[in-house]
Amino acid sequence: MIHLRRSADRGHADHGWLDTYHTFSFADYHDPDFMGFGTLRVLNQDRVAPGMGFPRHGHRDMEIVSYVLEGALEHQDSLGNGSQMRPGEVQLMSAGTGVQHSEYNASKKDGLHFLQMWIVPAQRGTPPRYEQKAFPEAERRGRLRLVVSPDGQGGALTIGQDARLHVGLLDGAERIQHALAPGRPGWLHVARGELELNGQRLGPGDGAALLDEPELVLARGRGAEFVLWDLAP
Repeated sequence: MIHLRRSADRGHADHGWLDTYHTFSFADYHDPDFMGFGTLRVLNQDRVAPGMGFPRHGHRDMEIVSYVLEGALEHQDSLGNGSQMRPGEVQLMSAGTGVQHSEYNASKKDGLHFLQMWIVPAQRGTPPRYEQKAFPEAERRGRLRLVVSPDGQGGALTIGQDARLHVGLLDGAERIQHALAPGRPGWLHVARGELELNGQRLGPGDGAALLDEPELVLARGRGAEFVLWDLAP
């Protein structure tokens, strides 16, 4: 069963320096029907103006995954990490007992476009961790690339939950088939472009809850970049 969550139905806020869409309830946006999906608590799509960003703030007991679509994201945290992320890079910050960090658009002239996703951890009070890795376009083109998993399979970043994140790019005649294990739900989010999911057309910002949907067929992409979460029952 596929339940679509259209882009226009998401929460939206334009703060001038930040244009943000919330798939699930977040900050001032509250929808009791969309408080999350399983352990997927937050899926925000953010555009940040040049030189602007989120000043130092704290998190705890949350697995925070960021994926850059355009521009450069500059990260600094209380663990001593300082880095820049560019398109195709994934960052995982396991907040655990607590971490402070800041996120800024590293460019003074170009915009930043990225996804930030939060997963509820399996255990609370774990030591905070940080990982970051680039996944080349060739590994994401016309296929699902596993980028986050609980066991670091295939070079994926390691998350403290039974959750797996795949990313992909789809164009033209490219076609992807993927099986979800029995009982495991999934969430697909189209960050940009268009594609068909089991014959249903999804556009930029559209999402889909996948329940008892054993096989996924992604096809007819037009500049599509997307993420797929495979979650515990």
